[in-house]
Amino acid sequence: MPEGPTIVLMKEDLQKFVGEKVIEVSGSEVPENSEIKGEILREIKTFGKQTYLIFDKIIFKVHLMMFGSYSLYKRKDIDTLRLGLAFKDGGMYFYTCVVKVIDESFLLKIDWEADIMSDKWNPEKTEQTLKAAPKMMICDALMNQDIFSGVGNIIKNEALFRVGIHPESLNGNLPPKKLKEIIAEARNYGFDFKKWKKANVLSKHFQIYHQKNCPICGAEVTNKDSGKSKRMSFFCENDQKLY
Repeated sequence: MPEGPTIVLMKEDLQKFVGEKVIEVSGSEVPENSEIKGEILREIKTFGKQTYLIFDKIIFKVHLMMFGSYSLYKRKDIDTLRLGLAFKDGGMYFYTCVVKVIDESFLLKIDWEADIMSDKWNPEKTEQTLKAAPKMMICDALMNQDIFSGVGNIIKNEALFRVGIHPESLNGNLPPKKLKEIIAEARNYGFDFKKWKKANVLSKHFQIYHQKNCPICGAEVTNKDSGKSKRMSFFCENDQKLY
């Protein structure tokens, strides 16, 4: 599933269409009588793994899920096209994803301070949220989109390795310094992810995710489903402390 940094990169690709008028609409998720043709794309917002295409009369929420994709030019496999918006100089096409129509009140309920890629990111608020859930494993906290919106399994594993924390550590057992470190590193790694993804070298920088041996001590990397979410964790028993 695409993580927050990938969605931000997608937004950057689509941003050129803001202010442009829709001249053609296609896709299986376009509502009947939506009157989207002729509408001007006013704004694109992202929140974690979600993208919002904002028009005067309609707002689309796009979630690429596990296998979704997009293109700036219409592809031939139109059977999987969920939403296609053509503009004068190109278009945006979303495939094998979830597209929903929402209203403005939905956007007003979003906690933008929980998005690790946002300028509104609030680490102090995140710290208080983690402290209020002392029995939650840090691996579950990182994957909770209400706390760390945009974090996926790559960021989770790599950030935990960077700060030397075992994924099954409990929030309440983390020393204050370590708690602050993992909160900061989730965001830091998000921006490194974005930089490397844009340069098509992301996987070359993996230190622990799907790696065979720890780059620090050389021990075999442990991989197991962890936390209530049962998502795969990759970690070093020697260099990541269990709190």
